[in-house]
Amino acid sequence: MTTPRPVHADSRAAAPIDSQMAAPIDGRRPVVHVLIAVKHLAHAKSRLATLLAATDRRQLVLAMLTDTILAAKSAPEVSALTVVTPDVDVADAARRAGASVFADPHPGTEYSDNPQSALASTSSEAGLNAALTAASDSALHVDSSATIIALQADLPALRPGELSAAIAAARQFRRAIVVDRHGTGTAALIVTGSDVTPTASSPTRPHLDPQFGADSANRHVACGAIALKGTWPGLRTDVDTAEDIRAVAELGVGPHTRALLPSTTNALKSHSEKPQH
Repeated sequence: MTTPRPVHADSRAAAPIDSQMAAPIDGRRPVVHVLIAVKHLAHAKSRLATLLAATDRRQLVLAMLTDTILAAKSAPEVSALTVVTPDVDVADAARRAGASVFADPHPGTEYSDNPQSALASTSSEAGLNAALTAASDSALHVDSSATIIALQADLPALRPGELSAAIAAARQFRRAIVVDRHGTGTAALIVTGSDVTPTASSPTRPHLDPQFGADSANRHVACGAIALKGTWPGLRTDVDTAEDIRAVAELGVGPHTRALLPSTTNALKSHSEKPQH
């Protein structure tokens, strides 16, 4: 298997579960609409399956999602936030955190951004990307000039200021991404609204056209996205492995994930101390 090539920052500065796409946060016009896709909890965080019990993984996913939503909503530029999911428990958690919910139009297809996983197949990538595209189309039907951001669901160390800075940096481009800390994945895909002046080569605003899946950063760049500069450690650190959990713990996480860290880290430590046969 070919190792994905890291992406470096550019050198330049369907029927929703809710009856309709919910109203913007605090009644504001959805100028910046964040979309977060979450797969069914039964398949959540499969790379941690040998380290954490299924119940623990489910709780961790919901906690990280809640902290991600709360941080993203706190960025003043964000006017609306929608979670795209086929899972009822995820939908309930999203609503409790103040997000809208859009039903995944492909609920039988699982998502993965992990190139080593059997779930990282053409069909799984298509399911995630189709779900995000459908939600984006719905959001743009409400406001055709909105900036759309596809954001990872597992960013428990995200700071609102990081997302604000990324939004500001993306405004000079029609399509931009925030590459994850490993250099191969995409933490956020940002498609800017009507404030970008059309060019001869791109006369209309671009569609979301998500390319999540294995080596997504390179695929997004190949489709014209600019990799943004910016340290933004909380925005760039999503959680798939034990190493990622340690990384976000060092950065500092939101309160819901923080409440689970003692039991989670104890479970990881216990596993690492088991004798290897």
